[in-house]
Amino acid sequence: MSEKKEPSVWQGFKAFLMRGNVVDLAVAVVIGAAFTNIVNSVVKGIINPLVGAFGTKSLDHYSSCLKAPCKVAADGTVTSGVPIMWGSVLGATLSFVITAAVVYFLMVLPMSKYLARQEARRKEQEGAQEIVDVTELEVLKEIRDALVAQRGSGHDRQ
Repeated sequence: MSEKKEPSVWQGFKAFLMRGNVVDLAVAVVIGAAFTNIVNSVVKGIINPLVGAFGTKSLDHYSSCLKAPCKVAADGTVTSGVPIMWGSVLGATLSFVITAAVVYFLMVLPMSKYLARQEARRKEQEGAQEIVDVTELEVLKEIRDALVAQRGSGHDRQ
């Protein structure tokens, strides 16, 4: 009886790490973390001050009171009442929308246009190759017909 030896845990882990998509995923996570810092800085440095021109200096200070009286300490802890901190949600939503827009316009859209151009070139090359193949086929048919006609006229003379 021959027993199949299962790969060791180390061999399985090594095979997992050697897949290309694992490395790509790791790079994406690192770039995403760095990009998140940039977006958060844009929201805190540009968006919040613009909103602050119309109200408080930070979106985090916008809230509504569900159960009065609402008192929130400077460190963010609630001392009384039930505040709804919708400004924090708005800030996070703005961060998400900015991140999604930048990813779409700087990465997804150019890549899809590039892939569409590559596909168009590939189809164009296939079309040109098909025309060449059809042309060669037509020439070969004409040669065959000429040979058949020539052979047929040669038989008539004998």
